[in-house]
Amino acid sequence: MTDANGERVRTSKKGMWGWALYDWANSPYTTIIITFVFGTYFAKGIVGDEVRGQELWGYAASIAGLIIAIGSPLLGAIADAGGPRKPWLAVFSGLCIVGSGMLWYAEPDPSFVHWAMFWVILSTVGFEFGIVFNNAMLPDLVAEERLGRWSGWAWGLGYLGGLTAMIIALFAFVQAETPMLGLDKESLEHIRIVGPLVAVWFLAFVWPMFMWTPDRAKSSASLGEKVSSGFSQLGRTLKSLKDHRNVLKFLIARMIYADGLATMFAFGGIYAAGTFGMELSEVITFGIILNVTAGIGAICFAWIDDWIGSKPTIIISLVGLIITAFGVIIVEDISWFWVWGSLLGIFVGPSQAASRSLMARLAPEGQTTEFFGLYALTGKATAFLGPFLVAVVTAGMSSQRWGLAVVLVFFVIGLGLLLTVHDPKRDVA
Repeated sequence: MTDANGERVRTSKKGMWGWALYDWANSPYTTIIITFVFGTYFAKGIVGDEVRGQELWGYAASIAGLIIAIGSPLLGAIADAGGPRKPWLAVFSGLCIVGSGMLWYAEPDPSFVHWAMFWVILSTVGFEFGIVFNNAMLPDLVAEERLGRWSGWAWGLGYLGGLTAMIIALFAFVQAETPMLGLDKESLEHIRIVGPLVAVWFLAFVWPMFMWTPDRAKSSASLGEKVSSGFSQLGRTLKSLKDHRNVLKFLIARMIYADGLATMFAFGGIYAAGTFGMELSEVITFGIILNVTAGIGAICFAWIDDWIGSKPTIIISLVGLIITAFGVIIVEDISWFWVWGSLLGIFVGPSQAASRSLMARLAPEGQTTEFFGLYALTGKATAFLGPFLVAVVTAGMSSQRWGLAVVLVFFVIGLGLLLTVHDPKRDVA
């Protein structure tokens, strides 16, 4: 943060850990709802057909991605015009919390397909919009030379949060002989409880960020003035992208490979259950292992990011993802699926954390949230495309393997485009 004279004010460690705990608070949403538990339950329990379930899950992810792509850059511009980010974080975190909680009512019957899809779309929008503002706080809180490690540590903390919540879900509810809270296994209440679990977890752990982490000063402008200013600023930003060609190249590259990552997460649990016949408890165990390896990767690569630069860190991660994802898709023996899937996790965290720190380094001063809005846009502009292609290929080939193979194309194209990006902070050509 800066004082009235524009001088940087050191953010306390308590304030920084409050910011990082946002990742701990919201990560169980992607881990439990999107990837490993509810997505699998949606396909097997609600739809009753893994292939059709993967197809419908893809359409839900596509709709959410389209909303996020349209809204993120505008919200970022409005926030930059309007000062503090925490009010926006409160609204969108609340949307994710409510949407997650409502999934409790998605009973194991095809008549609840649209109910489940609606609340997944709504909660995903809240989750992703919240990340726009949380990401944009980072450059205000820490000096440039420490961006990589704090971004990486926060991602690692997020994976640890997802891991902890997964263990609770597995042993307290999903796999328990007698689930806690007296839940009825006949109506799969011990599975549906993961929605409220994620909601309570998010609500319980998001408060340190609001209590400890400093925010920008309030603005005297009205909401109408902020919106008007946001529209105007967004227009100017989009026009100015021709003067920030290097940033634009990175945003396009990230748009492609982030779509591959999001698509892989959206279908990981459904793929494991449908292709390898894994039971839900096995899918959760696989998710726990994947979160462990992803957390280790994010934390270890945090120092590497500050040492060799964000761009080389992303390149290493993408190469690792291409190799391991290929392994996951072609293997037919479930033992090798566990091996390749576990190795894949190592490269997931660094690719995300280093992308955030590179964006923080490249964003023009005074336009951080705005450019993180564009960052979210490029993370979601084609986010509907990946799940849509998975849905179409899965339906056309009647094969989950062929459907998930789409992610490899996104990783390869994204890597090729990233190689053209110049990292001025590290003098990487």
